[in-house]
Amino acid sequence: MRALFLGLVLTLFPAALTAHPHHDHTGGFGDGLAHPLLGLDHLLAMVAVGLWAAMAGGRAVWALPLTFLAAMAAAGLAGVGGAEVDLVEHVILASVIVLGAAVAVLWRAPLGLALPLVAVFGAAHGWAHGVEGPGGLDYAAGFLIATAALHGLGVALGRLGPLALRLMGGAVALGGAALAVL
Repeated sequence: MRALFLGLVLTLFPAALTAHPHHDHTGGFGDGLAHPLLGLDHLLAMVAVGLWAAMAGGRAVWALPLTFLAAMAAAGLAGVGGAEVDLVEHVILASVIVLGAAVAVLWRAPLGLALPLVAVFGAAHGWAHGVEGPGGLDYAAGFLIATAALHGLGVALGRLGPLALRLMGGAVALGGAALAVL
């Protein structure tokens, strides 16, 4: 049933996934630190990674956030000076919807499936900001620290229990759907 629900989400929303808004980056540590906190698509996805990690428990508590961070950092470096790819913007919005839905239905995906999924989502966020961002190490450091903090917030909130997880996951998925149609 959960797989059917996630499949339905993935089937219904791809056409509605539009490019996420471009942000003006001035550079520096503070800009990197602020960006994930001010971009709703990033904030929701990054908290959802932590929620999903907390819900899954065990090694997932650290493996999911670290996988997202590593993929984001690698793709961010690869994206510096690269071209924008429309598909990346779609994957960013899909990350919000899919991660939120996974939490809402309490989907305990095996790590062999969850880790690559989170890596793809992290890479999309990283690529977009490698292309759009100022490219400095101080900006990247701020972005990574803020992302890790949002993952940690998600893990902490994820300990509130199944009902809270379902509600927060649903709110994230609905937030992603709203962003997709705006």
